[in-house]
Amino acid sequence: MVAILLLTSLALAFGLALGFAAQRFRIEGDPVVDQVDALLPQTQCGQCSFAGCRPYAEAIVDNRADINQCPPGGEPTIRALADLLSREAKPLNPENGEEKPTTVAVIDEGTCIGCTLCIQACPVDAIVGGPKQMHTVIASECTGCDLCLEPCPVDCIDMVVVKTGLAAWSWPKPAPADISKKCAD
Repeated sequence: MVAILLLTSLALAFGLALGFAAQRFRIEGDPVVDQVDALLPQTQCGQCSFAGCRPYAEAIVDNRADINQCPPGGEPTIRALADLLSREAKPLNPENGEEKPTTVAVIDEGTCIGCTLCIQACPVDAIVGGPKQMHTVIASECTGCDLCLEPCPVDCIDMVVVKTGLAAWSWPKPAPADISKKCAD
């Protein structure tokens, strides 16, 4: 009985000490980094030359990266970042890729050999399946980063443009006018 009471009191003492240490030595995150990270598309694609959206947000705030390196976010994200950080909006850096419509991966399940290379490449765990079994994509989790395409040895993955539903629909942007033609007339 004494051993049980001793172990219980030790567990309680260590639990209280750990709880106090967790509160006392807690590391607060930078709120500006959190705001920048919230504006990024969270595709974790690496096209910005960073391992994910959070490291890219930290680099933007530390002035180690420019705000125009995110192709999935495109122009709207660049404008939102410029507004938040009081910087000048710039066009998307072509070295990082080009803006394209939102896509989602689709696996041809009849061709899939179950190699699991696409599962290992997916940064958001949107692909499910087992070794030597058919794989499939959870469309609501897929960010369209294209990282699963290259490792697939049988090319059974296609990127399909996501159809815009009524809730996400917006007016298309007008084409820029060619002023040089009007001035020549």
